[in-house]
Amino acid sequence: MARPSSAGRCLRRLGRGAGRPAEAAGFTYIGLLIAVVILGISLSAVGTVWRTQAQREREQELLFIGREFRTAIAAYYRAGAHQYPQDISDLLEDKRWPEPRHFLRRLYVDPMTGAQDWTILRTDMLGITGIASSSNDEPLKKKGFPLEEAAFEDATCYCDWKFVYVPRFARRRINTAQPSAD
Repeated sequence: MARPSSAGRCLRRLGRGAGRPAEAAGFTYIGLLIAVVILGISLSAVGTVWRTQAQREREQELLFIGREFRTAIAAYYRAGAHQYPQDISDLLEDKRWPEPRHFLRRLYVDPMTGAQDWTILRTDMLGITGIASSSNDEPLKKKGFPLEEAAFEDATCYCDWKFVYVPRFARRRINTAQPSAD
């Protein structure tokens, strides 16, 4: 029997493998589609985690700024005649003295809204006693507040986080006015 020539063997190989490149391309395409779907799902999860982390950071910033405002109002109140500021700019520059005093360095932006749209809290005609965010978003943080911010645990929105200065003597009167639980 005669041996086939080398040219014949090459033709047979080409003939047998003619369908394989198209089949391989189909599997590669499906594999690429699956990889794109997996990548999309993982990027979606990363985006959600990033958004949550960014909101937690804004919450921490809101707590810091709120405490700064409460401290500034307290310092203004104690600085003279037990009087609350009548305008938020009084905390930036207190002109009651020959040399103006500064209780806040700058007027902060509400980190939850990105604007200086604070809700100013006033008590009767006394003046500004505190501030609150104007955001109606629901807070992520629900527990772990210090004692003076314990009311934040029941908050349904950031606007319920009220940073109010209450003088010590007023706190004592509030505590003694409550009936005892006998």
